Parts: sequence; structure tokens; C-alpha cells
Amino acid sequence: MSVTYERQGAAAVLTIDRPERRNAVDGPTADALEAAWERFEADDEARVLVLCGAGGEAFCAGADLKAIETLAPRLESAGGPLGFTRRIPSKPTIAAISGWCVAGGMELALWCDLRIATEDARLGFTERRFGVPLIDGGTQRLPRVVGLGRALDLILSGRIVDAGEALALGLVTEVVPPGRHLERALEIAEALARFPQETLLADRRAVYEGLGRPLAEGLALEARNGLPLLEVAARGARRFAAGEGRGGAGAGV
Repeated sequence: MSVTYERQGAAAVLTIDRPERRNAVDGPTADALEAAWERFEADDEARVLVLCGAGGEAFCAGADLKAIETLAPRLESAGGPLGFTRRIPSKPTIAAISGWCVAGGMELALWCDLRIATEDARLGFTERRFGVPLIDGGTQRLPRVVGLGRALDLILSGRIVDAGEALALGLVTEVVPPGRHLERALEIAEALARFPQETLLADRRAVYEGLGRPLAEGLALEARNGLPLLEVAARGARRFAAGEGRGGAGAGV
């Protein structure tokens, strides 16, 4: 099986399992990724999706160029060539990156909200040298993550950056020692799952839906998302007043 789906606590761990191909994605793998995403969306108990690659050599090397014809039927699919890159997840997502995260693999990582990378991770749009276009969201998501100028540098040059530079650019959220990427992603997933979900999801939704809107529209959107949750906020305020969370306890992940 080229994709595995496993529940670990509050997280659903989705693993691309083709280490012999550096976890490159062919047509059947893309179909399996989309099916796994749909399974996650339907599972109310799975609060965070963690995406990773089997083995330690690669997160994902993108499309499998030796089986590129198997991806042709997916080029105009609603899910996107590599499975779910044109889908918008309704819950938090984390990429646990080890080794090579290039081409479409980087686009899969950019689909996620957060990216945890090992010190030996390498990221870039290596398809630039072969004339393969970015069609799994890279041109749209990377500028939103790192800004226009930095995004154009990586997209046009196709250069590979190491984990340290990726962290400095804001491309990855955190860098961890080799072998600890999945463990750390699961720690973050469990922390996110402990927060009141109504407000966490509303705030996340407001961030994504507000991108590109004029400030006034974004503020109105934020209010529409937040105002229905005032009772949730009131319950949280009462817990704080009773002593919970004083001194920053429980803050951060």
C-alpha cells in the first residue's frame, strides 16, 4: 500500500509509503492520498492531520516522473494532481519533513498549516530544471507563507535550501534533530487538540478566508466568525478567573 492512514491520539497520521522512490507520487498514490484526506475530514475525532513520508531519506520527491502518465487523469481533477492539493482542509494540518522535500513534495508541505523539518531536510522546486510547472498550489501558497520576493526567488531559481535557511525564510515552522520530526509534529497536534476547538477552527478559518481581502472586509469576516462564539469565550474567561492558566500555564505548543 502506497499510503497509510493511522490514528495516533487526536491526530491522523498520513504517510506516503514509497521510500524506494523517495516517496514520489504516482497516480494510484495520488488517488489514495485524496481518499485519506476525505477520511480525515469525515472523522470528527481526528482533530489534526500530520503528513509525512516513510523512511528518513525523503518527505516526498514530488511527482514520480517515471510514472508521469499515471497522473494525467488527475491534471484537471478537483483534488489536484497529487491528491488533495486543490482541497482546503477544515482542520489544522502539519507536515513532518525529513530529508528531501522537493518539487510537488514541497507543494504538499505548503498545503499544510505548519511544517516541522529535521536538520538534514532539503527543500526546493527542483522541477524548474526540467520545465515542469507548479500545478499543486506552489505558486499560490508559497508567497502567502514567505512573501512575494522570497517566493519568486525559490520559484524562479529552483534552488534548494537547507533547514536553517528554510527556518529563516519562514518556510518551516521549526527545525528538530534527525528522526524527531514526526514525534514533534504529534506533540504539536496533541497541544492543538486540547484547545477549545470552536474558536481555534473559527480563527483558522478567518485567517485563510481573509487573505487578499481589504482590511475592512477582513475585520468584518473576523467578527462574523468570532461573535457567535462569545459563550465559548465567556466559559473560558470564567475558567481563567477561577485560576486556570495563570502565569501562562498551558500557553503555546
